[in-house]
Amino acid sequence: MKHQIVLLLLLTVLSPIYNGVNAQNKPNILWVLTDDQRFDSIRAFNKMTTGKEMSELGYVESPNVDRLAEMGTTFINTYCQSPACAPSRTAMHLGRYPFRSGIFEFEYYNNKAAHFQPTLPEQMEQLGYQTLHIGKLGVRIRTLKNGRAVKHQIYQTDIDFKKLAEEGFTDWGKMWAKEVEGEKLDTPIKNLEFFVTEEGKFEYVSKELEESRPQYKGSGAAAMKKYDLLRQYNEKKGPQTPFSPGILAGVSSRKSGNTRDGFYAQIFEAYLNNLEGDYTIGSQSFDKIDESKPLFCHIGFDFPHTPVLPPKEYAERFEKYDYQIPQFDASSEFEKMPKQLKQQVKQAYTDHFTDAEKLKMIQYYYAFCAYGDQLIGQSVDAFIDYSEKRNQEWMIVYVCGDHGWKLNDHGSVSKFSPWEVDVHNPIIVVSSDKKKFPKGKVVEDFTEFVDVAPTILASGGADLEHASFHYLDGLNLAKVAAEEAPKRDYVIGESHAVTGPRAFIRTKEYMFSLKVRPNKKRGENMEWARNASDKELDMCLYAIKDDPKEVNNLAYNKKYQSITKVMKKKLIDIVLGDNRVEVQWGKKADGTKVFRSKFAEGAHDYRLKIKGNL
Repeated sequence: MKHQIVLLLLLTVLSPIYNGVNAQNKPNILWVLTDDQRFDSIRAFNKMTTGKEMSELGYVESPNVDRLAEMGTTFINTYCQSPACAPSRTAMHLGRYPFRSGIFEFEYYNNKAAHFQPTLPEQMEQLGYQTLHIGKLGVRIRTLKNGRAVKHQIYQTDIDFKKLAEEGFTDWGKMWAKEVEGEKLDTPIKNLEFFVTEEGKFEYVSKELEESRPQYKGSGAAAMKKYDLLRQYNEKKGPQTPFSPGILAGVSSRKSGNTRDGFYAQIFEAYLNNLEGDYTIGSQSFDKIDESKPLFCHIGFDFPHTPVLPPKEYAERFEKYDYQIPQFDASSEFEKMPKQLKQQVKQAYTDHFTDAEKLKMIQYYYAFCAYGDQLIGQSVDAFIDYSEKRNQEWMIVYVCGDHGWKLNDHGSVSKFSPWEVDVHNPIIVVSSDKKKFPKGKVVEDFTEFVDVAPTILASGGADLEHASFHYLDGLNLAKVAAEEAPKRDYVIGESHAVTGPRAFIRTKEYMFSLKVRPNKKRGENMEWARNASDKELDMCLYAIKDDPKEVNNLAYNKKYQSITKVMKKKLIDIVLGDNRVEVQWGKKADGTKVFRSKFAEGAHDYRLKIKGNL
């Protein structure tokens, strides 16, 4: 009797945050996220934005994602919260803007700070879900035990691919090596790069290894030739070498399906079909699926992030296509470019590449995206098949990249900037419930990456109106699709990686960004931008309709002063004054001291009307 009373009390407490207790009634959910993927690599997105299926650069193919767009609802004007992997993925997993979580770049952080809330998968577990993650995660979370920050696993089953890569379940990888082929190294190599052949042989690329072990002399040059590699290089430092950073083009050492991303899809299918006993892959074993629970699965594909290594058949096929190489006029654009953005361009500069190198970089990038599309289709089909065989509801959330990628746009590659090509990342939601996410619907309202968590939580049974979920910064995309959510006049974001602290605000007419902090010292001089001069703020303003490539900075043009003034105030008030959080996480991720700024509470109201336009 006593146990029954306790159970009834628990259900009474939990009922406000659950929309139904029976786990069988909840949909299985698959969240697919790619890495560094430009939205113009998807034909369906190009058709929605330009009316043409192909990218402005040239040929792309994406039959499986195109099929998802036909099956569900596309949120075509979705923007990421930070054009860098870790803070972008954290924003999605927390449902919070960087300025509300205090996570701005690649720092490690802990979940014991006073403002912290459970992550998306932890919330889904509380909602009765069995949670799974495969592939790249990028959420650098720790927890504190006995005063020390230690690894914190947020998914019940998390298939650690770094370990699997070292066991040969990939085509390429990097590792911290204390020994090579059983032979102990005198000095550990921090980033030992390796390729794995179809036969399972490891081929190493490391200047340190070649210098310390004569038997490996020339192995880097051999790999460069064998896999036809194009690496990023700085002409001021000389020509590219086998040890130059970042593989921008090359051929995978393994066949289609047996690459790193190929194994993600393979493992996901095997996991769904494993109902008898523990699932084993390499040296790791995992619990079988509990069929009494709904599934929440997250696949973090690595493609088309560097190294850009499509399988041979894809590389050869895309080499047949010509592409329009993005042009960069250094004399006009670079002169007006903010110092912070110049820093990013200089670091990842590619305009000195030959035309042949630029073309190859583009061909192989889109080839890699096409290969990844095949793997998405494979994973999606396995997931739908699993759900429908059991007569279970299901939902798929596809996010096109954690941010975008430049292919000599603005003279560089990489990301880290608030330009359109780096931050525009559409989302598709497909559901067995066509009322929530109608077939073939295109939503043009602004949406953001912080919408991912509330969308998935609501579908999993969470009552977002309950106080326990009020920390979420995003909107439920089902409500956006039904026109029951507030309409945004703007989207916002902030990143500190590479460029230093910089925030942006974007409307349909303008993109504006500025330097928000004088440095990265958390908690110090948080309101600096309120009193800084316009020159110190290092601003940029682009009139999108007249300048869609965002090359002509108008922030210091007298003709646009009124617009700059309004957008500057709005952006500063939101990211610096509307409950900003900064945390001194510390080098060991063991800090919990929280600093707050609230001089403009309520500034983030989705409204921004610019009157008196030109």
